[in-house]
Amino acid sequence: MNARHKSPSLARVNRGNLCAGCGACAGITPASIVMDEVPPGFLRPRQIAPMNPSEEMLVADICPGLSQRISADGRSDPVLWGPYVSMQTGWAQDNAIRHAGSSGAALTMILIHLLETDQITGVVQTAASPDLVIGNTTVLSTDVAAIIAAAGSRYAPSAPLSELHRHLESGQRLAFVGKPCDVAALRALSIHDDRVAATFPVLLSFFCAGVPSHAGGQAVLAALGADLDHTASFRYRGNGWPGKATATLTSGKKHVMSYQESWGRILSKHVQHRCKICADGTGTAADIVCADAWESDEKGYPIFTEAEGISLIVGRTELGDKHIKQAAAAGRIETASFDIDSLASIQPGQRERRRALFARLSALRLTGKPVPVYEGLQISAAARQNTLRRNFKNFLGTIRRIVLRRH
Repeated sequence: MNARHKSPSLARVNRGNLCAGCGACAGITPASIVMDEVPPGFLRPRQIAPMNPSEEMLVADICPGLSQRISADGRSDPVLWGPYVSMQTGWAQDNAIRHAGSSGAALTMILIHLLETDQITGVVQTAASPDLVIGNTTVLSTDVAAIIAAAGSRYAPSAPLSELHRHLESGQRLAFVGKPCDVAALRALSIHDDRVAATFPVLLSFFCAGVPSHAGGQAVLAALGADLDHTASFRYRGNGWPGKATATLTSGKKHVMSYQESWGRILSKHVQHRCKICADGTGTAADIVCADAWESDEKGYPIFTEAEGISLIVGRTELGDKHIKQAAAAGRIETASFDIDSLASIQPGQRERRRALFARLSALRLTGKPVPVYEGLQISAAARQNTLRRNFKNFLGTIRRIVLRRH
C-alpha cells in the first residue's frame, strides 16, 4: 500500500511493538484491516486499504496498544488490583464442570447461568482451534455443551474482536469473554458505538499473565516429545487444578507436563512485548473477572499441587456483582469470603509486573520508544511499593534488552 495511506496509529503500534493482538482494529474496519499470523507466531493487523479519518480516530482511541483509561467512580480501588465492587472465591457446584475448568470453573458456570436464564443468547469466547492443535479460534457458543467445550485456559494468541462487526450487526445479546486488553478495547468502543452495550450486556475476563507465541506452544510439545504433525489434540490446562499440559498423539498416547513446568519454564519465556508493559492484567474494564485462588505455602508463595479448583471471583461493576449473586442463589456456584490482603501473595506475577511497570516504561521513553498512555491505573503508586533498588534494576534491565535488540 502507498505509504501516505497507511494508518499513523498502526504505524505507532508497529514501531513500539505494542500490539496486543486483540483484533479490535480489524473488527471495526474489516474492509481496511485483516489479522495475520507473523513470526514467531503472533496475530498482527495488516492494512489492505485506506482508512477514512473517522476510522483512524476510532482505531487510535480504542487500541489497547496505544492507551487505556479507567475510572474508579466510587468503587474500592486498590493500587495493584483496580476497581471492584465484590471479591470472593467460588467454584462450580457441578463437579464434572469444576474438574474441566482451569480453576473452579466459576466463569463457565456464570456463563451457563446467563444463557439458561435467557439473559444472553450466546457467548463470544476463545476455544481450541480445529486447524492448529496449539492454537485458538473465536467461537459463538449458543448452548451449554459449547460453553463447557471452551472451558480451560488457552495460552496462545487470540483475536476475539476481529469479527466484531458481524456481532454488532446480529441483533443478539451476547456475553463476551476475553483477555483484559480485549475487554478494554470493547469497553472503549462502547463510548463511541451504542451497539456495543446492546450486543454485549456483560463483559467477562480473567487474570492474564501474557500471551505466548505459537513458538511457545511448539516448545511445550517438543519438551513433551511431541510435534504438530503427530499431535491429535493439546490442552494447556484444566481437567484438574491447575491441570497438566496434555498432548494426545495420533497414536492415542498421552504426554503430560505440570503447569509449573509448561507455563513457568517454557511458555512465560515466549510472551509478547506488549504484555510485559501491561498495566492491566486483572481485567479492570470487565464486569466480572475470574482467576486462580491459589493456596499458598508458609512463605506466601502459591502452591501448584493438584487439588479441587477454586476461582477468585471479582465483581468489578454493580452489574457484575448482581450476576455473581444470581448464579450463587441459583445453585450454579458456591462462594466463600476472601481476604484481599492475601492476593499479592497468591498472584506474585501480577504483583511484580505492576510494581515494575513505571521503571520499564521510563526506560522505553528514555530510548525514544512509543509506550501506551495509561490513565487511572495507578502506575506510580504501584512503583512506590518497590524498593528503589528493585525499580532501578527493572529500569536497567529494560535498557539492556533494548540495546541487545538493536545489535
